Amino acid sequence: MNFFQISTILIVLTALFSYFNYRRLHLPTTIGVLLISLVMSLGMIALSRFGVPMESHASHLLGRIDFDEALLHGMLAFLLFAGALPLDLKDIHQQKWTIALLATAGVLASTFIVGGLSWWVLRQLELPIPFLYCLLFGALISPTDPVAVLGLIRRVGLPKSLETKIVGESLFNDGFGVVVFIVLLELVKGEQAISGLEVCGLFLQEAGGGILFGLAVGYITYAMLKQVDNYQVEVLLTLAMVMGGFALADAIHVSGPLGIVVAGLLIGSHGRSFAMSETTRKNLDTFWELVDEILNGVLFVLIGLEVLVIPVTSRHLLAGLAIIPVALLARWISAGGAIKFLQLGRSFSPGAVTLITWGGLRGGISVAMALSLPHGPARQTILVITYVVVVFSILVQGLSLGRVARRFMPTK
Repeated sequence: MNFFQISTILIVLTALFSYFNYRRLHLPTTIGVLLISLVMSLGMIALSRFGVPMESHASHLLGRIDFDEALLHGMLAFLLFAGALPLDLKDIHQQKWTIALLATAGVLASTFIVGGLSWWVLRQLELPIPFLYCLLFGALISPTDPVAVLGLIRRVGLPKSLETKIVGESLFNDGFGVVVFIVLLELVKGEQAISGLEVCGLFLQEAGGGILFGLAVGYITYAMLKQVDNYQVEVLLTLAMVMGGFALADAIHVSGPLGIVVAGLLIGSHGRSFAMSETTRKNLDTFWELVDEILNGVLFVLIGLEVLVIPVTSRHLLAGLAIIPVALLARWISAGGAIKFLQLGRSFSPGAVTLITWGGLRGGISVAMALSLPHGPARQTILVITYVVVVFSILVQGLSLGRVARRFMPTK
């Protein structure tokens, strides 16, 4: 099958699943299509046990899709820009210290907590993997997924300041999380020793360079938008910025995700206020909302179908279930520590730690990073555990976040 045929199948499945969810399940679209695709995948696995070869055909199709490449070097740029575009830069600035601490120290603390506890749990389950691999798992599961978070958190109705903290952190913590993941991956491969100075240099290059790069391409696009009053051209300029900017960031080895988020915030605030007419604002928002909905749907269909190509065994499934509370505990400790520190100088909404913990959803980015690991027994274990944690995060945490939030909201 060629690229067009594969894309057609995914779009058709996404449309049908979205239709069925809208008519019957009435769940948020991302959760609905994930649940339907997961049930369909499990159904195909069950049918294969009775001699119906549907699973093998579906697995062959999915084998043609590089999930890591499709998400981390494709869809992610569009999804991050669409997520950053509606945010108010003033709100982000007001919560900058909380977002910065959660996205850096919080991710680093969670990486070591998850890594250490996972190493102990897996040894008890007689699935031991090297400690460095456990840290690598901690690095890929600790950052919250902006794709999963953005699609759900805005429907919950959290206090504005808390919503900004969770959404802002999810947009920015990928840059730091990916740097930690890359450093640990280099240590696992053992190709060369990495000094502390090199780690700092890598972080400055990826994260700092990504932020500066985003400011540069965002400002250039903003200046061009000011000189045009034609919404077709202006929408095309933002599309070119996202695609060209992400590709260029990858080529010069700075963080594309951070760059696109910063550019999106700049265009969404200053560009919307000073460089666009009302007609342009309306059409730009409509275009990027549609892109966001389509790609989100396709991504969550892919996550549900990935169970067909992930080698799940009962022992690995048990390990995944055992790691779920580990991931939640690490999130609670790291977020709670950051908030306790910040409470010395500011106040937080009631239940902030609980809501930030339960609202810290994991998603496709974690699965994509797990798929990029070197082949071997440790990769299989980490891949299954990651998939189980992600599915639990989206289905259980995502569906119950509204009920958890209402416990802390004042009654009217």
